[in-house]
Amino acid sequence: VSFIPGGLDCSISFVSHVLGKVCVHGRQKEILSVLVPRLTDLTKSDCIWQRICWRLVECVPDRWMEAVVLGFVQRAPGADVLSRLLGNLVVKNKKAQFVVTQKMLLLQYGHTTAVLQNLLGYLALDSLRRALLIKVLKELLETWGSSSAVKHSPPEQQQYISKAILICLSHLKEPEIESCRQELLTSMMEGVKCHLDSNLPQIRRLGMIVAESISSKINTDGPVLKFQYEEDDEARELKSLLVQTPPFCVVPGPPYDDRNDETDAALPGELESNKKSHPAAPVKPEEESDAELDSDDDLIPYDMSEDKELKTKAPVYIRDCIEVLTGSQDVDKWEATVKALESLVRKNPAATREVSVELAKIVLHLEEKTCIEGFVELRQRAQVAILTADPKPVAKYLTSQFYSLNYSLRQRVDILDVLVLAAQELSCPKSDGKTKHSDAQKTRIQLLPGSDSSKDWRRIVDERIKSKTRRFATGRPQVERASGPNEFNSVAGHFFFPLIQHFDRPLTTFDLLGEDHFVLGRLVHALAILMYLAVNTMAVTAMGKALLEFVWALRFHTDSYVRQGLLSCISSVLLSVPAERLLEDMTEELLEARSWLGDVVEKDPDGDCRRLALQNLLLMENLKKKLKTVPS
Repeated sequence: VSFIPGGLDCSISFVSHVLGKVCVHGRQKEILSVLVPRLTDLTKSDCIWQRICWRLVECVPDRWMEAVVLGFVQRAPGADVLSRLLGNLVVKNKKAQFVVTQKMLLLQYGHTTAVLQNLLGYLALDSLRRALLIKVLKELLETWGSSSAVKHSPPEQQQYISKAILICLSHLKEPEIESCRQELLTSMMEGVKCHLDSNLPQIRRLGMIVAESISSKINTDGPVLKFQYEEDDEARELKSLLVQTPPFCVVPGPPYDDRNDETDAALPGELESNKKSHPAAPVKPEEESDAELDSDDDLIPYDMSEDKELKTKAPVYIRDCIEVLTGSQDVDKWEATVKALESLVRKNPAATREVSVELAKIVLHLEEKTCIEGFVELRQRAQVAILTADPKPVAKYLTSQFYSLNYSLRQRVDILDVLVLAAQELSCPKSDGKTKHSDAQKTRIQLLPGSDSSKDWRRIVDERIKSKTRRFATGRPQVERASGPNEFNSVAGHFFFPLIQHFDRPLTTFDLLGEDHFVLGRLVHALAILMYLAVNTMAVTAMGKALLEFVWALRFHTDSYVRQGLLSCISSVLLSVPAERLLEDMTEELLEARSWLGDVVEKDPDGDCRRLALQNLLLMENLKKKLKTVPS
């Protein structure tokens, strides 16, 4: 398309066919990397070349249209250039319209943010195409607000759709927002509910950011939605899509740089506003202010250099702690007691056992009276100390309360966290009759709000898998680790079985298999950790069999976080239960699980689920090879 004879009619359909065939056969990059820059230069100021370029893409057959349009969108340096190259192709050609408005936005999610900005900016640049922009926004919001889509689509696709929604919102004009304000409000309310119901923090935050953006667009004068979430690079990038000014919206100015003129023109206005603002400030007479200053100068400040803050002493007996936490009105004493409770319990295990259940009940229901830094962690560590001091009765109390009425979801999650952390501490070896708390803190699975417990314990499982791999090499002699009896051995069943018994019995305020699937996900992950910590205990075989039956009952759960926990449970069973017991007592369960794992690897939309399923299949294969090498 480099030369056209002057004054002669010509057809470029042959060139269009060649372009389409080259693109569809995998040479899209080679031809368009040359063609797009050349056409960009030619169409800058020549309307004839613009018409030629439009005709070039319009004559591409429908069967090759997708490859050509996708290549132009990906390689155009901006939406304004794409508009010059494609014209109103999406209005004239149904195949191109499907590719641009459906396939690239709703069926694919691998394109970059720049490609999305090109695509949606192209739709916004012409009045004929803006109707498609609004249509696309409504379809994106419908998908974003679908609970089924939130549950079954991967997080990467949901992030992609969220970016597309924000870019669409940035292109909307006030009359367009006014015409579809009610639809935007309805979609926002439905979508934010679906996202906040998700167990994945990433999905919840996406919902918050998009809902805030929609709210700021439709409520320019009134109050807007505002959520609390971590402001990281990803959140800032998403927000920038709503407010950034696209380069093609800049009005071209004269060839000289007029920024200095604009600055100079703005200065008088600023000076005027400054002048007006100064008289508005209340000014006191000089005599009055001087008199006040003179009177202040007569006051001599106290010498407080040697003053010391009075510190309230914490109780030294466990029963005194109970009295302070339940009935004391002295806030300072209450705060000192909360801070000292863990160390006091660990120093006096015998005294703690006398009132362990009563103390555990008080700490479980403990509410923050004053603003104590790290209150949640202090309360959790105190509960762990009480549970490790007297495991059986306290574990029995906590597991019974997990399924009781009149508890918040936060309290139920706290119970699970305390059980897991105490089980880990009990399963760690002790030396010289003392637990090495400093070492335990280093390896402890962090379960406080804002952390993802599944990632922490999976790292530990991966390390254990590596430790089971034989490597024939010599190296430094390893330092002998502390050894001792496993205190979790005698109480593992008290931690595990009560939690697994009543999961399918809905209560008035608690339904694990219904809307409280977030707690179900935490429960499943807690069971996986307890199973992992029960290695070499007497109850490990019975625990493994019960856990496999539990997994089988929930294997088709719609929430990806729950499915991740179920797959983690299988990993724990394979790593903790002896191989002989697995084959003798759980052959049927393992065969069923293997079939299900194969389906997960092939069909599950969540990437973490597919990875965990593949890891479990490899563990099963290693188990099979290991048993073949053992002589009968």
